[in-house]
Amino acid sequence: MSDDRPANQPADQSVNQPPDQSADSAAGDAANRAPAFSPRLTDNTAQLRRMLGNANDLLISEHRTAGGIQYAVVCIDGLSNRMLIQEYMLEALIDSEAPDLQLPVQEMRMTSSFDEAVIGILSGDSAVLREGCAAAWVVGTKGWSTRAVEEPQTEALIRGPRAGFTEDFRTNTALIRRRLRDPNLRFETMQLGRRSRTDIAIVYVEGIVNDKILQEVRRRIRTIDVDDVTGSGFVEQWLTDHFLSPFPQIMSTERPDKVTAALLQGKVGIVIDNTPFQLILPMTFFSFFHSPEDYYQNWLITTVIRIMRFGAAFLATFLPAFYIALLEYHHGMLPSELAFSIAGSREGVPFPAVVEAFAMEATLELLREAGIRLPKPIGQTIGIVGGLVIGEAAVRAGVVSPIMVIIVAITAISSFSLPSYAFAISLRMVRFAVMLSAALFGLYGIVLSYIILNIHIANLMSFGIPYSTPFAPTFLSDWKDLILRAPVRLITSRPDMMKTKDKHRMKNK
Repeated sequence: MSDDRPANQPADQSVNQPPDQSADSAAGDAANRAPAFSPRLTDNTAQLRRMLGNANDLLISEHRTAGGIQYAVVCIDGLSNRMLIQEYMLEALIDSEAPDLQLPVQEMRMTSSFDEAVIGILSGDSAVLREGCAAAWVVGTKGWSTRAVEEPQTEALIRGPRAGFTEDFRTNTALIRRRLRDPNLRFETMQLGRRSRTDIAIVYVEGIVNDKILQEVRRRIRTIDVDDVTGSGFVEQWLTDHFLSPFPQIMSTERPDKVTAALLQGKVGIVIDNTPFQLILPMTFFSFFHSPEDYYQNWLITTVIRIMRFGAAFLATFLPAFYIALLEYHHGMLPSELAFSIAGSREGVPFPAVVEAFAMEATLELLREAGIRLPKPIGQTIGIVGGLVIGEAAVRAGVVSPIMVIIVAITAISSFSLPSYAFAISLRMVRFAVMLSAALFGLYGIVLSYIILNIHIANLMSFGIPYSTPFAPTFLSDWKDLILRAPVRLITSRPDMMKTKDKHRMKNK
């Protein structure tokens, strides 16, 4: 894959060029050392057995056609569709009297490379060898067991589609095509991982996407040169601009409707095999406050919910820090009645507010992680009952104050209200840093943390798009779908910050 590839290449085009020149030369040397196909069928099947280590799940069946030509079909048990092979391919081979290979399948290509044949076999295809032919036909017979399309587990909606991505690559690309029936939809497919050969596709809509962003995505993916691509999280970390930042700059999602909506905004999707989590880029800070359900509800309801999300993010980040600062440094800022109430509730508590806050927040994080790792029915019980029992026991023992339990509960509920799990984790990390700053400098530390946080966000980039847009730099037209969500009839253009080729998403009436 190169940067000078025309943007209008066909859909589902395979892009298998290695990541760099050194990999190119290594691949070329390996190809030169690889044995060539022999006209003798027995030599070819023996070579395939050697290359695949005489695997027990390697199936090789030899047959003679009605015309007297000897064939062999090679596949991996469990990866290929055995019914397709037995009822269609083998019957067609046995009944064939023609010297040329004719099979009732849609996908078939000829190769003279043992390496390409082996990769096809390990991908679920079948290799058909013929006596007297120094080549092989790779026939599409993928048929491994896959999970059915189900509702996304991490992005459930009240109103919206229930279909979510699965671990199967072709199922995921089909889910996107089903929602976006545009002939300009493009899938640039390739394989990453020297050993895993993981299927991956860059997805975009030609005529909308910004070519500079698309070229940058291609360039960064071309630099991935590893043995195994373990999932979308690995690709996300590799492509991220600022890997030291706690904030996600690429969004992962299980929802096809979320990917198609992003594509129509001029963004790029990345579909990866063996994972239900696919990627969307570039992203901004405010994108993580948006949910697909925002566009399935009335604009007034969505606007109120978005304002609540921003307020929840502020509480989840700064509320425990304010508690520490007010109790440790700024008692005079509290109303007298509230100060007396807090002082009465803290009577007998042996720890200062900062130790109390850190201990309770750390306990909450442990409970949250325990609830995630345990089986689902047990995890929910541990999360709810464990929090209630520990909180009540801590208050009765006089270790923490009731007001601290309330603060921790509000903080937890606020973090759960954010639609992006990855973004919520980032705010949880920032919360501890702000709490430490408040413990050292009081309200001045909180203000300083807020300033540093804004400077950090303003300096982040995501594939050439500033992370703080459309506030800085300012794109006023994009504010229609930012904190407030205007009625759909007023959102007539795509985001200006994406600099798309086609600016208009609907005709002005």
